Order: sequence, then C-alpha cells, then structure tokens
Amino acid sequence: MAGRKTKIVFVCQNCGYESARWAGRCPACGEWNTFAEEKIEPGRKEIRTRKDKRVAIRLAEVRAEKNQRMHSNSPEFDRVLGGGLVPGSLVLLGGDPGIGKSTLLLQRMADYARSGCTVLYVAGEESLEQVRMRADRLGIDEERLWIFPETDVLAVREEVERLEPAVVAVDSIQTMYHPDYESAPGSVTQ
Repeated sequence: MAGRKTKIVFVCQNCGYESARWAGRCPACGEWNTFAEEKIEPGRKEIRTRKDKRVAIRLAEVRAEKNQRMHSNSPEFDRVLGGGLVPGSLVLLGGDPGIGKSTLLLQRMADYARSGCTVLYVAGEESLEQVRMRADRLGIDEERLWIFPETDVLAVREEVERLEPAVVAVDSIQTMYHPDYESAPGSVTQ
C-alpha cells in the first residue's frame, strides 16, 4: 500500500513500555538504559469479527467438566500442571540453560503422541538431526509426533492449521519471530 510508513518506536526491553523517543530511564519500570529502537513495518492486519456475542455469567453457574486434562506418562509433570495438561492452555517451561528442558519436553510430547494425540514439536533452536539424536537416546519413535524446524510464527501457524495437532510444543519461544516486525527474535516486540 502506498503511503504507509515504517513506524519507529523505542521499547523498554525490561517491561515492554513504548515511547516515541529514546529515554535513559524507563518511566514504567524505572530501569536504566533498557530502550531499544524497533521498526514496526505496516503489515497485514487481521480483522476479527465476533460470530457470537458473549455475556458475563455468574461463577456459580459455570460447570467445570471432569477429566478434561491430558495426562502424560509422568505423575510429577502432571502434578506440576495441576493434574495434567488442560486443552487450550499455554504452559511456559523455564529454567537455566542445560538443565534438561528440551529433553523433558520431548519426553512429554512423546507421551501425548503415544496416547493417540497428534503432537507438533517446533524446533526453533535445534536441527532435525539434533532432535532425532535426542529422541534416539531416549528411545522415542512415535508415529504421531511431528518435528518442525522453524522460527517464523506464520509458518508455524500454517503447519498447525495443516496438522491440527492436539498439542503444540515450541522449543524455544525466544527463537520465534514474526516477519512483519524487524526487531530481533526474543525482543519485547516479537
């Protein structure tokens, strides 16, 4: 589209506060020297329409369905998740580098695949071969476990729409980027 310009903003890398100008100290979180210039390219905007209008409901009227959690083969993992993975939820697994997050994640995704779910494991940090070597070491070879080496969120979205997996794992989220934004993967804007 002609006439649309790149927008330049300064974003605090600590809290995400945006400013039209650089500042030495963030007015929102008080941290010093955390502002970084980020260019926001005009991209396609998704227009969301409401298909059905929702209204507020009293908590007492809400009925929680029993047994809707997905269970892994690890009682401890399920316990940490409050009894298993809730469909539609988002879980962030964090920890120090080298602690075993990728190994744990691959093991649990194999559990879900073994139980009959289609699982998509997005490998943003490792090659297919590296994931395969880890899977071999762990004795994992599940037919329903798909590996996708990608960091572009639009490509990941297309693959999710194609496969329609029950569970999607992204290893790791700080490697993901949206091509409409020029800022680095892992930045606040991304």
